[in-house]
Amino acid sequence: MRSLTIALFMTGAFAVCGSVLANEVSLHKHSADELKAVCDKVGGKFSQGTDSYGCGTDCKGGPGTDCTVGCKTDRPCYAQVTGARRPTTLENALQAPARRKH
Repeated sequence: MRSLTIALFMTGAFAVCGSVLANEVSLHKHSADELKAVCDKVGGKFSQGTDSYGCGTDCKGGPGTDCTVGCKTDRPCYAQVTGARRPTTLENALQAPARRKH
C-alpha cells in the first residue's frame, strides 16, 4: 500500500512539474535516512515504501510537489525541478535557489 502511495505521489509530482518546464536530474545514491533528514530540514513531505522513497516540497520551505527527489534502493536518486536548474545535492534539489541582489 505504501509503495502505491509513493508511486501515485511521485506520478502526480511529475505531472505537475511537467506542465511548468520540469527538468529531471540524476543525483548520487542516498539512503532513506539521508533523504528524510534533508526533507525534514527543508520542510518537505517524506514518504517511503518497500523499495522506494521520496520527498516533495513547494521549493520554498513547505510540502508540495514543485521540487521532488525520488530514490529506489541501490540506485541513484533523481530530482524533478522546475526551470533549467541543475541541482547537485538533495538540499538544492528541494529548495529554489536564493535570489541574487543586484
